[in-house]
Amino acid sequence: MTARRILIVEDEKPIRDMIAFGLRRAGFDVTEAEDTRAARTAIADARPDLILVDWMLPDASGLELTRAIKKDKDTKEVPVIMLTARAEEQDKVAGLEGGADDYVTKPFSPRELLARINAVLRRSSTVSTEEVIDAGQLRLDAAGHRVLCGEATVALGPTEYRLLSFFITHAERVYTRSQLLDRVWGGNVYVEERTVDVHIRRLRKALEAFGCDAYVQTVRGSGYRFSTRSL
Repeated sequence: MTARRILIVEDEKPIRDMIAFGLRRAGFDVTEAEDTRAARTAIADARPDLILVDWMLPDASGLELTRAIKKDKDTKEVPVIMLTARAEEQDKVAGLEGGADDYVTKPFSPRELLARINAVLRRSSTVSTEEVIDAGQLRLDAAGHRVLCGEATVALGPTEYRLLSFFITHAERVYTRSQLLDRVWGGNVYVEERTVDVHIRRLRKALEAFGCDAYVQTVRGSGYRFSTRSL
């Protein structure tokens, strides 16, 4: 069974190291980020199963990051637990209303944090199995995080999967490279627009084996779209 991936967004290294050590001992796959910029990069590289976010971060607040995560269609289902020394009721309300699934105040024990994480993951695991979209010969199984053609699984890298998932759920609409970077990569400033073209080529090559590469269409002068209709 694949280990659940947890992203820790915490600028204080001793705290981050303590949390990471405990989670790795518990069998989780842990990724670390010291600020919101690093967190966005980590999320774009590999979608986590849960995110721990410190409220006070050096480049922006954890609350702002949480709101952004919950507004993004590709990450809104990812549970977020806020870690903070702000224990006032109004702060807890603000965090929960901002999209946090739970709110843990510092100082906390590793056992308590682990229990909270497991509880949130259990709640989030009740994803609807009805999240299946048929698109021509393809079937997007969001719950299973895979794309099928008939009974065969289309072998896709994580970026190609996110790109195709976005296309299928926004079929017929044209998106520029800049829009795709913002919606699929999360506005990662380290990624150039031409990188989109590279992943489009990889996606088409993966779909070619199933005769579905024509679904990903280039609209000259505008960008790309997904359509099961002929050009």
